[in-house]
Formats: sequence, structure tokens, C-alpha cells
Amino acid sequence: MYDFRMSTPVVESVLTEQRSFPPAPAFAATARVRPDDLAVLHAEAAADPQAFWAGLARAEIAWRKPFTEVLDESRAPNYRWFADGELNVSWNCLDVHLADRGDKTAIVFEGEPGDVRTLSYRELHAEVCRFANALKARGVERGDRVVIYMPMVPEAVVAMQACARIGAIHSVVFGGFSAISLKERIEDAGARCLVTADGGRRGGQVIELKAAADKALAEGCASIDTVFVLRRTGEPVNMRQDRDVWWHDAVAVQGAHCDPEWVDAEHPLFLLYTSGSTGRPKGIQHSSAGYLLGAKLSSRWVFDLRDDDVFFCTADVGWVTGHSYVAYGPLAAGATIVMYEGAPTYPDGGRFWQLCVRHGVTIFYTAPTAIRALMKLGEEIPARYDLSKLRLLGSVGEPINPEAWMWYHRVIGRERCPIVDTWWQTETGAIMISPLPGVTATKPGSCTRPLPGIFADIVDDEGHSVNTPDAGGYLVIRKPWPSMLRTIWGDNARYLSTYWDKFRHRYYVAGDSAHRDQDGYFWIMGRIDDVLNVAGHRLGTMEIESALVAHPRIAEAAVVGRQHEIKGESVFAYVVCRGARPVGEEAAALTKELRDWVTEQLGAIAKPEDIRYADNLPKTRSGKIMRRLLRAVARGEPITQDISTLENPAIIDQLRG
Repeated sequence: MYDFRMSTPVVESVLTEQRSFPPAPAFAATARVRPDDLAVLHAEAAADPQAFWAGLARAEIAWRKPFTEVLDESRAPNYRWFADGELNVSWNCLDVHLADRGDKTAIVFEGEPGDVRTLSYRELHAEVCRFANALKARGVERGDRVVIYMPMVPEAVVAMQACARIGAIHSVVFGGFSAISLKERIEDAGARCLVTADGGRRGGQVIELKAAADKALAEGCASIDTVFVLRRTGEPVNMRQDRDVWWHDAVAVQGAHCDPEWVDAEHPLFLLYTSGSTGRPKGIQHSSAGYLLGAKLSSRWVFDLRDDDVFFCTADVGWVTGHSYVAYGPLAAGATIVMYEGAPTYPDGGRFWQLCVRHGVTIFYTAPTAIRALMKLGEEIPARYDLSKLRLLGSVGEPINPEAWMWYHRVIGRERCPIVDTWWQTETGAIMISPLPGVTATKPGSCTRPLPGIFADIVDDEGHSVNTPDAGGYLVIRKPWPSMLRTIWGDNARYLSTYWDKFRHRYYVAGDSAHRDQDGYFWIMGRIDDVLNVAGHRLGTMEIESALVAHPRIAEAAVVGRQHEIKGESVFAYVVCRGARPVGEEAAALTKELRDWVTEQLGAIAKPEDIRYADNLPKTRSGKIMRRLLRAVARGEPITQDISTLENPAIIDQLRG
């Protein structure tokens, strides 16, 4: 199992998955990328990576001034791509389509109450220009930072595109974050303008965004001189004279034309902050041209985008998925996107499927946490809906366990839709490892192989490739790629120490553990810092979670480590059952059954020492499980992280048992 250079493995894989699903012949026959195409792309990338990316950049991006320099490595690992070229990202997402797609629907929006709006590319272009002019009228200039704190409404995308149009740098803060989190991000970015709303709707509740913004600004944020406020809920809010401006008033006096600000390829397009659950938030800085190229290409390749597709990525624009696969990539490719404001289970667990039917969705991209939550509600809910227009499914955000993958394939895809299980990060800007639906045979739980031009590898502690099948290690990327982060805003030393110092700046360290199987497929095993050290064995939490969820009684699971005086660490599992939460003797019996089940699936070393039952797992409103919180509860430690983003804060008392 171990690579011969390793005295102990970085992480062991104990999960075995043998099922494989080749592309359907009918899908493969019309796919954008076919086997011969993929072979050529990989060969070109391997032969000359710079020429490969340069050719794609010239073909896919409309340049004001063509670049002559492809990759500047002089300040590596602060790489620069196409640096002497000039472009505008908004122009590439909107203006390029006006002649032949101007009347095509760009955005279909549905609010949680059921209100629906559509915007054509021509209408979206006009809205972006009007708000860009409104920003300029308030003194916002090229290079200024604009923080966007909005519900999931079209104006959020309008604001992002408007910033790009005038060369301002946007930083979107997820609308579920607290006033403290908003304040931290505004101050770190040194933003001069905030774009928000009176509120948004989620789970039948009004999220009071303006009130949170006012609280943040009252406690600091001296750099802010303008706050634009969108009227969404109609709830009364305080408006401070000279600082606060209603969106509708600001755009009403502006024209529908705004010349783009042409910027160099390396001009920062946006900052996107991590959650800051450990230490202060990191402002991930992305460039203009390289990021746009990655988002556009991956949208086309991975999702097999066609002109008549309706693409529904369920992510909020407060996360990188909403940047790359709502606000930028699909629009650059000329697609129609669906935006939804609210919760996936409001008013019931059929909301996503109702949206798919109502708007003719053909491509559906969501997170494993959402899939598992909907799976818990049973098959009869999606069975009520005609999902025959769906032709492609996607997964994003964390590794998807095989049981959830199979449910997605069988119940939602009706065994005919390919699933693209995508691995990437805020830092990578775009999808790095994924099946291509017309080419790749998929395996439940594997993100399969890197995309052309992405040189991913798995290495041991010394940086040597781990080539033995199923032996795990650090997931790294050996060569720079255009959509990669450029630095951490205001803290390049942290950029170097976080992503590059581990292997002396030779390659990018993703922070994930992974292994390859005998077919060369990548399997993500979780964050390196989530690896458990049980009696000398380093185990990935994701594999234990997958084994638990494979049990017919279990809908979701999260595994953390707890200190153990003999083993070093023991496996502590939180599980959510299908149906009612067991208590008393029923819980004791199920605990024994689950421990035996994991032993059978993975071996005795992975058997949970403790199992705690909950109605739900603690998640942010974006659907991410708050694992650090679970570790604190398991270890009896005080909870010190910000929990204002929890979807279900009352669950903490139940988790404590």
C-alpha cells in the first residue's frame, strides 16, 4: 500500500469503490469534447504548456491589446499570465454577445416567495452599465475596492459585472455572514463602497442585511463613503444622509451605456475572503484575464455547454462557485443561467426540482451537502417531478460519498445523466479535476482526472510522487495555470507560507489529501488537517463518512478526531438518520450496528469509538459542514469561532448531548 520512499504514509486509503459508468453513446456522440479532442488537448499541454494556454487565451478572450508575453516567472511563485495584454472582463461577458445573442435570456431569477424575472443579454448589459455609471457618479474609480453584501438576486451579478466594467475590485461577502465578519473584510480590503440590500429571504425568514451592514459600519470601516441599498424585501431600514443611496434612485438617472475601462491582464478582478474560522480572513486575489479564461473554458468543457442549455448552479455568489459558475464563466460562454434566492427545502424538499421543471433546467450543479439533505427526505419527493430535461448533473464543494453519488445518479439523473464530480478551490479559480461527460467513465466518489493543462500530482512528505495505487499523500499542482490566485491581499508572506513553503516553492499545495487508484483516478480524502492519527494509522475522515452514509439508516455523517490516551486519536462520528433520531435502546442498538458496519466496510481501525445522533449537522447557509465546531464539541472545548453563519444554531445543544 505504501510508496517505498515513505516510512509511514501521509494518509491511508481504506475505501474501495469498483463501480464505473461509461458515457452514454448518445451523449458522447454530440459532446463538445470527445475522446480524440481530449487526447489532443492533453498532448498539446504536455508538449508546451505556455503555448497551450496562449492559444486558448487568444481564441477565447476578446483583447483590446493582444499580449506578447505568456508567463512571467521572474517573481515565482507570484506568477503573472499574459501581463502586457489589455481587456475588460465585463465586455467579454456581455458586449461580445450583443450582436448575435442580445435577445437571448442571460438570467432567469426566482425569489423564494416565487417571483420570477428574466434578463436578456441586452437587458443585463444595460443594467450593468447603469450601475457602473452610478458607481462612477459616487467617485468609485479603477482599483477601488467595492464590497458586495447582497441576497442571491440578479443585482448581485449586476454589481459584480459593473465593478469589472469600470476596473473596480469587488469583494463579495456572503449574505449569511455576521456584521463582525463583514467589518473584518471591509477593513482588510480598504473598501470605499458597500453594496447591500434592505434584506433577503431564506427559509421563510427575512435576513436583515442593511441592519447588519449598519452595525458593521458603526464599529469601524472608516474607508466606506457610499452605501448602495437595493430594495428587495420592502422592510423599513435606516438610511444615513450623504452616505446611503437607494439603488433604484441611483440608477434611474444613469444612461444605459458605459465605456469599459481597459485594464491589463493582471489587474485584480476580485478579492474573495475565506471564512476566517482560524485566524483573520484571507483575501484571495484573482486576476482578470487568467481567471476569466479558466472560468470560461471549464464551463464549456466540464458542463458541455450548448446554446440551448439552461444552467442552474445553486451556489450563492458569496462563494467562489457563484463567481465562476454564475457570475462569470457561463456568461462569458453565452449561456442562460438560473438564480434562486432561497433555501433548497422551502417550502418543502421539492423546491430545487420544481425550479428545474419550471425553468427547463438542463444542467444542475450543487453541493454534496445539499444532495444528502435532499436524499434524507426520501425518493418520493423528486419522483413527483418530470426531470426529463436534465441532461447533466454536477457536484461541487467537497468530496461526494459514493452512496450520495448513486442516489443522485439514480433518483435525480434517472440513470441517464452523466455526473461531473468537480474538485477545485477558491484559490484555483476554476475546476481543476473533473470528468469530461462525453469522454470519462465515472466512478462514484472520484473526481477522476485533471483537466488539460492542469498538472496535478500526489506526493509524500519529501515531495516525491506517490505512485502506488491507493497510497495517499498531499494533493499538489506542479505547474502554474492561468486562473490561479495571485497572492493574499496585503499579505504575500502568508500566501507563500500557506500554499508554497511546504515544498520549497516547487509546486502549489492544495491542503487536501488524496490518492490515485489503478486507473489513475484521483480520490479526494479530505483536508490534510482533518486526517486522523488512530494508533499510528493516518485515516481520511471522508472515507469513514462515506462508509457510514452507505448504511441504509444513515443520511449524513461527519467524522472528527478526539484525543485518546492509547490510540492518540479515536474516531468520533456525528450522524443524521433517515427518519426520526434514535434514542435510548434504539440508539444503543444502532450504534453497535454502525460500528460493526464500518468495521466490515473499512476495517477495525476505522471503527468509530463514539457515535452521536443529531437531527441535523451544523452547516453554514452555503451548506458547508462546520467541522471545526464539531471537533470542539467532541473534545469538550469552548466554541470560539464565529457561528453567526449557522443555518441551524439551535443544533449545538443537541450535538453536545
